[in-house]
Amino acid sequence: MNADTPTAPTAPTASATPAATPASAAPVRFDTKIAVLLRDDLETWQRLNVTAFLVSGLGTAVPEVIGEPYEDADGVRYLSMFRQPVLVFEGPKETLTAAHTRALSRSLPRAVFTSDLFATGHDRDNRAAVRAVSTAGLDVVGLAVYGPKNAVDKVLKGARMHP
Repeated sequence: MNADTPTAPTAPTASATPAATPASAAPVRFDTKIAVLLRDDLETWQRLNVTAFLVSGLGTAVPEVIGEPYEDADGVRYLSMFRQPVLVFEGPKETLTAAHTRALSRSLPRAVFTSDLFATGHDRDNRAAVRAVSTAGLDVVGLAVYGPKNAVDKVLKGARMHP
């Protein structure tokens, strides 16, 4: 693979203003939201690791969240990234459990990270650890969701913005 060639798919930016809009233009308002909810008792390294894993799931499963590739003034190309901000929230275990249930009931695209994944070493073991536990028994420490703003806001009820 050539380092100058982006590998992520691109998608239209829906209701978002194109990336070429000058910074002085009106702010872009999205009708969707990308959110990560983390359990508030995680260590700093765990919060960062869980967030990275969770958003990678959304980026691969929901292509419309990915924007166009980047290119600097010298023509060096960079990979595409999310087309909108990722908002990070936190809450206690009960908030994560309730949010997980609400995300499932609304059939929103979601990624889950359970406490068992801290003890695994690779993707195959991660998937086996989640598969070994019933939905109601999952010890969810992180959840990423994507969807209409109002639906995601309802999923996140009780959570607070991450400091």
